[in-house]
Amino acid sequence: MLTDKLKKTIQSAYSEFLTNRELKARYGQKLMIADIAKTLGNISLDDEGIRNSTPDNTGHVCVVEAGTGTGKTVAYLLSIIPIAQALDKKVVISTATIALQEQIVNKDLPEVLRHSNLSFSISLAKGRGRYLCLNKLDNILMEQEIALDPNRGLYEDELPQASEQSLKIYQSMMEAMAANKWDGDRDNWADGIENEDWSRVTTDHRQCTGRRCANVSSCSFMKARENLTNVDVIVTNHDLVLADLALGGGAILPKPEETLYVFDEGHHLPDKALNHFAKSSRILSTSKWLDQSIKQISGIMGNVSGAGNIDRFGEQLPAALLDAKQQLDHAIPMIQQLGQTLDPSDHTPRYRFDNGAVPAALQKVSLDIKRAFERLTELLGKMIRELEESMEEAHCPVPKVDLENAYPVIGIWQSRAEANMELWASYAIPDPTAGMPKARWITLIESQNGIDFELCCSPILAAKTLQNSLWNDCCGAVVTSATLTALGKFDRFMMRSGTPADTTYNIVPSPFDYANAGVLQVPPQAAEANPAAEHTLSIIDALPELLDDKSGSLVLYSSRRQMLDVYDALPSEWRDRVLVQGDRSKQALLDEHKQRIDDGEGSVLFGLASFAEGVDLPGNYCTHVVIAKIPFSVPDDPVDAALSEWIEARGGNPFMEISVPDAAIRLVQASGRLLRTETDTGTVTLLDRRITSKRYGKAILNSMPPFKRQLN
Repeated sequence: MLTDKLKKTIQSAYSEFLTNRELKARYGQKLMIADIAKTLGNISLDDEGIRNSTPDNTGHVCVVEAGTGTGKTVAYLLSIIPIAQALDKKVVISTATIALQEQIVNKDLPEVLRHSNLSFSISLAKGRGRYLCLNKLDNILMEQEIALDPNRGLYEDELPQASEQSLKIYQSMMEAMAANKWDGDRDNWADGIENEDWSRVTTDHRQCTGRRCANVSSCSFMKARENLTNVDVIVTNHDLVLADLALGGGAILPKPEETLYVFDEGHHLPDKALNHFAKSSRILSTSKWLDQSIKQISGIMGNVSGAGNIDRFGEQLPAALLDAKQQLDHAIPMIQQLGQTLDPSDHTPRYRFDNGAVPAALQKVSLDIKRAFERLTELLGKMIRELEESMEEAHCPVPKVDLENAYPVIGIWQSRAEANMELWASYAIPDPTAGMPKARWITLIESQNGIDFELCCSPILAAKTLQNSLWNDCCGAVVTSATLTALGKFDRFMMRSGTPADTTYNIVPSPFDYANAGVLQVPPQAAEANPAAEHTLSIIDALPELLDDKSGSLVLYSSRRQMLDVYDALPSEWRDRVLVQGDRSKQALLDEHKQRIDDGEGSVLFGLASFAEGVDLPGNYCTHVVIAKIPFSVPDDPVDAALSEWIEARGGNPFMEISVPDAAIRLVQASGRLLRTETDTGTVTLLDRRITSKRYGKAILNSMPPFKRQLN
């Protein structure tokens, strides 16, 4: 039950924060604080500190849509931190973008700490891949020393793989670590580093020997992880939360039952979960990897021979690798035959299995492949455990450095074998007749090494995954975003996220005066988006008339081809004012756009979906947002197509249940680029007459922010 003491703590923190910041209370912000307090404040714990899940208890998940300007970050911080402290739980704040993550860590949390009467500690959580692995760095520099030894001749495959420039970077890294001038965090390396160079000196959980590592006392990741156990509030991202949950929870972050989560930018969570739990494998590349691994075994085993039972398991490894390769090769002709229907010139050539159903012949082969990779995964797991035990053994005859060098190689093999086992299991085992099917498809991949086929499998909804791994186990959670509803309802989010039946849902109002600050117009020049060629011509004709050449504008497209066609056809004087996404980095384009406006010039940004969300152009930087057409999703996405099939098979209407709500959310996100502060004004122009001519268009229109409307 929400006690009077806890209410007073939250109210006092909010009052003091407003007073110290000289701010006025916002109605939507107050409602959000109240919703979170009422939901999470009523969580009760059993004698072991675990949330009671009896039917008598109220819900433990609160979903709040809070528009731009509500101050939702401050609202959830001021409410959830006192509740977590009362329950003796950790707070994990998860975002979808680095920009918001940095804002919360560097601005919002310090301000709440400074200006409220709350006391708490903060840490930023990142995955292993953001930290230096000293073992890998040592090995690279050691290889370089050996290569420079004039008395030792090296075979070609023993030469260092890093370039001379890369080796200079690695040497400077070692020097910086030794001088305590760098903490091993990639984001804190002053000069930046290319992905290829960084990948050589970082690791993942399969390759990391953890506490057994000789460099554990200096390990940047371990130091950061230890810090997480001593703080009250942890800021991270959706991907790391999902990775932790996939490992059972508590592997990287606090255990779910010990945590109150906040998912800011929560509308991304279902899609992130889908991507995270999807499976894929490139067939020809995997066959080649198995062949290469067979050739490498003798060299690896020679270095660790004598460690525990490693020799016994190592003797079985060539046969297990060969069996996996032979079974996999049986599937290649079937995959190639299916791939013959694909056109390599397509943007993303795919073959999708209708209703996720795998042909009987491929299903049978898949079962054999799955079993082969299952045996290989089990064997490699035994070898990993032998290496781990040997590293801890005081009198092991094999030098620890040799064990540490072999461990990541075997770890990578195990990870890859396990991924293939899971992928082929999803093709071997039919979906339950009454259950939800999976999406399955083959993608044609072209690279410098030739053509390959990527086999893919994905859930069509993340609901069950999130139910089982997150909502059922966590102590409590808040999900918030400016766009959680579609067509004014939470139905879409509920279906995709699987939030519990007793979840609290609310929409809190934005402080923006939409009716007086902005105009939503469909001008006379607007045409229906189909056919595409005529629609493109209408945009080319309309833009010079609609845009102010002295102001900041953002023009958003659903198609790169249409964006480039419009740009190429504009008069030259207009092309000089336009900055096109793809010409340079997103940040470089935004910086130049702002500089032009600051210099009193006009500037127009042409962007795609990534410019329709998360781009902040307040004031004069954007006074006009032009949206080329209603942003329906691309019809060839295999997961969307499989979801549509499932809905149709159940008697539903996929267009009205999926396509229209999805488009409505994207349109709201796009129009949200206009008003970023309470003093902003401007116009949103939609150049797609379907918004007024089609019945579904009117439903979408009614879900838009309440701008003044000019619909011609």
